[in-house]
Amino acid sequence: MGYKLIASDLDETLLNDDHVCPRANIEWIQKARKEYGVKFVPATGRGYMQIQPELKALGLYDLPEEYTLSFNGGALTENKDNRVIEFNGLSFEKTKEIFEFGLKQDVCIHVYTQDTLYVYRLSESERQRIEHQKLDAVYPEEDSIDFLKDTPISKILYQNVDVPYLMTLEPQMKDITDGCCAVSYSSNRYMEFNALGVDKGKGLIDLAHKLGIDIKDTIAVGDNYNDMAMLEVAGLSVAANNAVDDVKKACDYTTKANNNEGVVAELIRKFIFNEDI
Repeated sequence: MGYKLIASDLDETLLNDDHVCPRANIEWIQKARKEYGVKFVPATGRGYMQIQPELKALGLYDLPEEYTLSFNGGALTENKDNRVIEFNGLSFEKTKEIFEFGLKQDVCIHVYTQDTLYVYRLSESERQRIEHQKLDAVYPEEDSIDFLKDTPISKILYQNVDVPYLMTLEPQMKDITDGCCAVSYSSNRYMEFNALGVDKGKGLIDLAHKLGIDIKDTIAVGDNYNDMAMLEVAGLSVAANNAVDDVKKACDYTTKANNNEGVVAELIRKFIFNEDI
C-alpha cells in the first residue's frame, strides 16, 4: 500500500543550521502530499505555538485534518486553530522540584506551558540560539515558577552544551524523576523532562490509530535521543546524516544528506517515489 505518514523531527533534521526548512524539503513534502496523499507531521520537542512559522513554510498552517506532535509527544494538535486533541503535561509540584534542583546546577532552564516559553538563567549560547530561531520567550525577573501554579505545564528542560555534564545530573535526580518523569536528550544541548509515558513514539502510535493508519505504513525521521521512541515504533526509521551515532545504529536507513542538504527530501524521493539514490 505504501507509506501514508511521515513524522519528522524539526531541529537538526527537517531544518537547517539556520533553523530554516531547505527548499528541497518543502517541495518534496508538498509533492508527496499532492500525488500520494502522504501526511506530513512535525514531531518536535518545541511547543506547537513555537512552530507556526515552520507550518506556514510547509503549507500546513491552520489546515484542518493536518496535525502536529509537540512537547516530545506531550500534545497532539490539529493545525486548524491549533485545536488540542490530547495533552499530557507535568504537575506543577513535580515541575517545581525539577526547577529548584536546576537552580543549583550549571544550567539554563526552560519551562513550557501550552502557549508560552519561560526561560531562566539564560546562557549566552542559548541566547544566540533563541535569537536565531526567532522564538518568542518570556524571561521572568525572579527565579520562581509559583505564578504558574494554576497553569497547565507541558514540560521543563535544562540547557548546557556539555551533554555529558547534563547526563551526570540524571542519576542525582532519581528521587525526583523515578516513576513520574520521562527524561530525554536533544539538540546536543538539552535534558528534557516530560510526564512519564510521554514520548514521540507514543504520540505517533496514537495519531496513526486516530487516522486509521497502520503503524507499519509510517516513516519516522530524526537525529537525536528524544527521537528514539518514534524511530523504534515506525514502520521505517530514518536517521539524518548528522544524527548521533546511537540514532544511526537504531535506524533502517541513514540519509546521505545532512540537515542542511535536505534529509526529508531524500527520504521522500527514495521511499515514496522509489528513486534510486
